[in-house]
Amino acid sequence: MRTVDLKIVDIAFGGKGVARQNGKVIFVPFTIDGETVSSQIIRQKKKFADAEVIEIREPSPHRVVPECPYFGRCGGCSYQHINYEHQLSIKWRQVRDVLQRIGQLTQIPIRPIISSPLAYRYRNRVTVHAQDGVIGFFGRESHRLIDVERCPISMDDVNRALAELRSERPPDGHYTLRAGTGGHRGFSQANDAVANALVELISQLIPSAQKLLIDAYCGAGFFAKRLLDKFDQVIGIDWDRFAIQAAQENAAAKETYIAGDIEDELVAVAAPLCRGATQGQSDSIAPALQREKTTVIVDPPATGLTPNIRRTLLEVTPGTLIYVSCNPATLARDLTELRQKFTIESVTPLDMFPQTAEIEVAVHLRASS
Repeated sequence: MRTVDLKIVDIAFGGKGVARQNGKVIFVPFTIDGETVSSQIIRQKKKFADAEVIEIREPSPHRVVPECPYFGRCGGCSYQHINYEHQLSIKWRQVRDVLQRIGQLTQIPIRPIISSPLAYRYRNRVTVHAQDGVIGFFGRESHRLIDVERCPISMDDVNRALAELRSERPPDGHYTLRAGTGGHRGFSQANDAVANALVELISQLIPSAQKLLIDAYCGAGFFAKRLLDKFDQVIGIDWDRFAIQAAQENAAAKETYIAGDIEDELVAVAAPLCRGATQGQSDSIAPALQREKTTVIVDPPATGLTPNIRRTLLEVTPGTLIYVSCNPATLARDLTELRQKFTIESVTPLDMFPQTAEIEVAVHLRASS
């Protein structure tokens, strides 16, 4: 293995430092832009190489001591060696760069990143794994379990639940530990404070006098229920029937939740908005008014929107589209197509997961006139 001295010039999406040597990009984890490091090349590819740090020769002023004793071995966190303010600047820049590089989006109306009030002890749930008496998280870039007694980015209640689980010597399996008691088994936001900030942001972006909210990927109704007062009717769609059952509990008369394939159900729900588009002009006025007063929220998994869902959104063209993404790369891909009929009003990064390389982004799109 070859040893090289490198200047870190950037931090790539995913958290690794970026250096360049002889025209080749070299990725070095746990480094900071501006640092000079001595590294060992561990993997050579045609266009890039991977390296591991041997020594930090010129440290960044943003370098700090990680709070977690497992940092570097556990696969959960990538940024505990970086002070929080610089983490925020890195993530903001990554969102901008990915949208420019993949989406070819220029003059992006990107807002300041919304930070987390807590840089540690913010996670309200974690999933740990038990195997052969070891309880913890998978190691970095491996399926080997790291035995973990306490997770510093998790809330105290979660760590108490972890301690109880460890004392019980559970059988091999996966265990989701949550703050508080009860709670729905399906998807929900893991950082309460930033989740509340996200809802407040979306509430501000939605125009007044809206009639209909279609909340795709609605889960247990996280957005739909919190935005209920802004609409005459709310329809939530999700594939997870357990989440839909939870959403239906105590639902108001104007709430409807549908369990099923999101592609199919979104078409069925949105079809009335398209009626008249191929008829005479007088018949198309009502659907146009309906679309103007309709908001659609999409919060897809990391894979982004499917081609069919993108096609449906372009056909329906709701007046307001809010796209919440956990993957800027697939977001950039989807926005490239959605721009055919939508104008990007704003892009807002949110730091839902401090100390990690994860980034949440909320995009406000308006139907083009």
